[in-house]
Amino acid sequence: MVRSLSASLLVAGALLASCGADSGAQASAVDPDGETIACALNGAEGFDTRCGVERDEQGGSLFLVIRHPDGGFRRFEVVKDGRGVITADGFDEAEARVDGGILEVAVNRDRYRFPATVKSNADQ
Repeated sequence: MVRSLSASLLVAGALLASCGADSGAQASAVDPDGETIACALNGAEGFDTRCGVERDEQGGSLFLVIRHPDGGFRRFEVVKDGRGVITADGFDEAEARVDGGILEVAVNRDRYRFPATVKSNADQ
């Protein structure tokens, strides 16, 4: 069942708890030994590409840098207001939806699948 994110849903701060990345990842490519998530880049239909994940905590906020195999990247901030993640640079908007235990995030023609924990407001 696919559910749109709404005020009644909270994507827990444990988002990507299983996807910690090695801080020594290459700056221009996906670290072959690091953690990855499924991604579909440049309008690709299927999620057949793996993107690297790096975490960065700043000022009490968790930021995720998603590295593309071609050296490109996107930076997200994990938020606890029901949206899951937002773009950290504020330039492009992220559209998100929850499908089972997966948070699918789209930014322009790129899509990413994050593991997610969804809780109702009663569970907060």
